[in-house]
Amino acid sequence: MIEILDKKFVPFLSEEEIQKRIIELADQISTDYQGKKPLLVSVLNGAFIFSADLLRKLKIPVEITFIRLSSYEELQSSGNVKELLGLRENIFNRNILLIEDIVDTGHTLAHLNLIFEGLGAKSIKIASLLHKPQAQVKANLPDYIGFQIPNKFVVGYGLDYNGLGRELSEIYQLAEI
Repeated sequence: MIEILDKKFVPFLSEEEIQKRIIELADQISTDYQGKKPLLVSVLNGAFIFSADLLRKLKIPVEITFIRLSSYEELQSSGNVKELLGLRENIFNRNILLIEDIVDTGHTLAHLNLIFEGLGAKSIKIASLLHKPQAQVKANLPDYIGFQIPNKFVVGYGLDYNGLGRELSEIYQLAEI
């Protein structure tokens, strides 16, 4: 068990489990995008570690860029997506692979899909390390899912609680008291 600020968290996914699944996702993505040179769009801040690990395991040429969005307040999604740092690359007629740390309500994905469709992307797919199917109310399912998890708050491996815990190499779940 670890403690971050006023909350206690218990181990949920080990570093070994995460890395094994990333290799599997990278193999699938490499096969699906063979000959297409996709533009990976990593959603900051949470997806930066997943993006880096996934990028290193891909077996195809890719480009990567970053966009920063926010919809979280404390332990849950606010439902309002606030664009903080915009996209600079021309994505017209490009194959886009959005990289997310977690998909829960789907508000962020719905917002991103509208943006990228409006900019003329050739295709848009989503790779998410974590997916909370019970919490999703908007957007399509991610195309590449690392782990489906229960609708509980998690931290570590890029995910944070009030800015803390991103550096953890494992994923922890909020402890039930």
